[in-house]
Parts: sequence; C-alpha cells; structure tokens
Amino acid sequence: MPHLRHADAPASDRSQGLDARLARLSRGAALAAGYGALVLSGLITFEVLARKFFAFSLQGVDEIGGYVLAIGVAASFAFALTQRAHTRVDVLLTRLPQGMRALLNAVAQLLLCGFSLFMLWRGAATLGETIEFSSLASTPLQTPLWIPQSLWLIGLSIFALVTLRAAGKALSQLCRGRFSQLNADCDPPSADDELDEAKRHYVDAGSASSVAAAGQAQHKGHSPQIHDRGTPS
Repeated sequence: MPHLRHADAPASDRSQGLDARLARLSRGAALAAGYGALVLSGLITFEVLARKFFAFSLQGVDEIGGYVLAIGVAASFAFALTQRAHTRVDVLLTRLPQGMRALLNAVAQLLLCGFSLFMLWRGAATLGETIEFSSLASTPLQTPLWIPQSLWLIGLSIFALVTLRAAGKALSQLCRGRFSQLNADCDPPSADDELDEAKRHYVDAGSASSVAAAGQAQHKGHSPQIHDRGTPS
C-alpha cells in the first residue's frame, strides 16, 4: 500500500544512517589499531638497532607490545564483523535452503552478540577491580593498568554496539521473511564476492591515482610563468 511504503521510508533512512555511523566508528577504531601497530613496529626496530649498535634498551617495549596487541585486537573486532571477515565454517551452510540459512545466520548473530556482551561485562569488572586497588604492572615501567584496560574496554564496547545492531537487524529481517537480504548481509563472503571486492578496491585506487595526476597536471598548467624581458641597454 502506498501509505505504508511512505511510512517505511523514514525508518529505512534512519536504519541506513545508523549502519553508516557504526561502520565509520568501527573503521576508525580499526585504523587506530593499525596506526598503533605501526608505531609499535617502529619502537621494536629502534630497540633492535639500539641494542645492536649502542648497547642501549628502552626497557618496556615488550610490555607496550602486549598492550598494543590486546587493544588492537579488541578495536578491530567490530570492523571485522562489518566486513564479514570473522572465520566461519561454511561447508554445509551454502548448501542449505534459503530459509534454513537465514535462521542459522540469525542464530549466529545472536550468539556473537551474547559473547560480545559477556566480554564487555567481564572487561568492565576487571577494570573496576583495577581502579579499586590502583593496580600497577609488575614491570620496570610500573604502568597503571587502568590506562591500557580502559582503551581495551573501549574496543570491546564498540564491538558490543555493532553486534547488538547486527543481531537486531538479523532478527527483524528473519521475522519479516526477508531471507535473501539477511543472507546477503550475514553469509560468509564467497570467492566471487572476494574477487568483486578486490576489483572494486583496484578500481578505486586507480581512480584516486588518476584524480591526483589530473590535479598535478592542472596545477602545473596554471602555475605562474616568469618571462625574461631582457636587460635594458
């Protein structure tokens, strides 16, 4: 009915807007984790060279590496979910009827949501105990543990938000009978999907390079020119 379609449009827009915001949030967290790993690699390189040539050590790079690894993994969980990058055993899933596949995908999203909430609960309890007892790391740095644990908990919180949204969306699609849309959102990516994604990234990279080259050429074309008018006699 027309009035129902018009009523569904704002709800669909809000849903898409929420998904876009969560996608940006998860991507930002994953980028932060990647930059953290990049900085850690620089510290490790400096540590190796300093020990080799100057008999000098920063004392604590291994400890910092453990923090970066834990925080980076937690911060990347959500982005992996939005990209359907979590490992799933799909030997039988792809051979099942569409309805059964949709049901299993919805159950998988619910279980993942429950697990993410459990991790968030235990992480918050751990941080609470750390703050209560003012716990320090038993290392030369004596790092206040609430600092890395807080960053770790932020990553778990983002993951919990994204899984809550994914589980709610999957349940809504299942109850409305939108099996094909649910499977498209939740099925593990096939070889064709991965190939299409690689092609899209290749085309986007080529387009960005072309735009950059065109910008440089335009800049050169409009650069001021200095004419030699000669020396007056």
